Order: sequence, then C-alpha cells, then structure tokens
Amino acid sequence: MAKRPLILLSNDDGILSPGLLAVARAVAPLAQLLVAAPARQRSGWSRAMPADVGHVERVALDVPGSVEAWSVDASPAMAVRWALSTRVASPPDLAITGINYGENLGVSIPISGTLGAACEAASFGPPAIAASLETDAEHFRTISDEVDFSVAADITARIARSILASGLPSHVDVLNVNVPRGANAGTAWRWTRVSRHHYFESVVEVRGGERHIVGWRTAADPDVIEPDSDIRALALDQLVSVSPVTIDPTAHSGLVSGDGQARLDGRGQIGGGQDGGAQDNRHLTAQASGGRQFVHPHYDGQVWLDSCP
Repeated sequence: MAKRPLILLSNDDGILSPGLLAVARAVAPLAQLLVAAPARQRSGWSRAMPADVGHVERVALDVPGSVEAWSVDASPAMAVRWALSTRVASPPDLAITGINYGENLGVSIPISGTLGAACEAASFGPPAIAASLETDAEHFRTISDEVDFSVAADITARIARSILASGLPSHVDVLNVNVPRGANAGTAWRWTRVSRHHYFESVVEVRGGERHIVGWRTAADPDVIEPDSDIRALALDQLVSVSPVTIDPTAHSGLVSGDGQARLDGRGQIGGGQDGGAQDNRHLTAQASGGRQFVHPHYDGQVWLDSCP
C-alpha cells in the first residue's frame, strides 16, 4: 500500500484560528497532517526568525484522520522551521499556511506572516500554498468565528489535491491564493502576477505641525492597477487570485542582460557594456540556471490552474 502524503499546516493567526481549523478539515482526506502554528497572534511577522523557540505544547484539533498538532511560542516562520527540523525526517509533500484573516496582495506581501511561513517551508523543499480570505478590517488580528472559511478551505483543498498529484508549474515555489469574501463554488480563478502597487496605504494626518500615520486604507485604482495583477483579480473583479511566487529574489533579467556586471566592472552604464562581457555573463547565467529561462509562466500557469479538479 502506498504511503499517504504528509501536509504541513501553519499560519500567522495562531493555533486557535478557525481559518487553520477549516483548512485542516478540508485537506485531512488527502494526507496525514502535521500542524505547527504560533501560540499567539503573529500577523505581520513576515519571515522573522527570533533566536529562540519558547514553550512548545502538543494540542488536540477537532480534525478527523492522522493529525499531529503543536502550539509553538514563536514566529510563523520559526514554527515552520521547528516542525521541519524536529518532527519529520524528510520534507513533507506540501505545506499550507492560512487561511488568513484578510487578503495578502500587491507589493507588501513580504510583510505577511502567512507568506513568510510558506516561503520558509518552501526553502526546505516542498511546494507551498499561502491561503488568505478577504475580510473586513475588524477581523484582521482576531480569531473571530463570524468569518466563514468554508469556501476558501474548499478552494485551497482543490489546489492542494492538484499539487499532490502533479506538482507546481516550473520555477514556482509558493502559490499565493486570495479568495474574495463573496466567493462561492462557481467563482472563477485567475493566474495573476503580484502587483507592484500598494494595496494597503497609510492614512496620514497633521497634528501639531507633525505628520502622523493614523491608520490605513485599501487602494485599487482601476486606472493604474495592472490588468493581470492580484489586486485587479480580487479587489476589482472579485475573482480568486492565484499568484506564483518564488523564494529566489534574484532579478534574473539583470543577470541575463549582462549590463549589471558591466557596470560593476566599470566598463559601461546600464544599457551599455562590452558585448563580450555581456555574452560571457549570459553564458554563465545559463550554466547557473541549468539552461532554463526564468519567465513569468502566465499561460502555462492558467492552464495548470484550469486543470485543478
């Protein structure tokens, strides 16, 4: 009999989050589960890696099947690292973080503890999903049971099933999945890029002659938001946004062009440089990447997404 796959679950809202429980119940039929989540609310902790792990405690979750769950007094990323370093001998088949209270969109996604935990998991080898549900701001740092995660959990489970069956598209480490608040079983999914715009903007007021940040607001101007972006899909079109993310932050177009090395070597400015140097650098880049091109897999990604059961 084939061994059942293993899914690691974590989040940044804490071990008691209904979003975590919802996704655990949704994917329990697919695999054994290892759950390691922060003991407390840790939204906005990104991929923070404190030096120490605090109290660790085995907990019981109301989830059927084979489930090992731990409350870890640490950041989301550290909870993931603790689990992968101490509870398993080899990487799991998939990691899922969330389901987060509130959407994670645009240029600010590295701030998210949900994304940070997913990227930390992916750095150990397994594919990962970072799942978030659009909610009212009042729920962002809560574990309110007023939020219905059922549709988001079902969507996450469907994507998880496809990854377990056929893996992620090439050059993708994490899928950042954002589900609109009004989604249902028939809501369409869109393969998107991460927008280069801020979705959450600071609200600034002048008090006593000084400028102060007093809050934030969402921003989704249809005249400036990229048509293929995550912000456009969720905030403007109310579709499920699925964005491919890599843990490699290198700007590969800069490597391929050779202009950067030319500038470092003092042989030219951006856009210039000696042809020989640029050619050599392209050759080295092809060797370093195994001859692969690093491109946004838009078409193949949408085909892959459309194939999810």
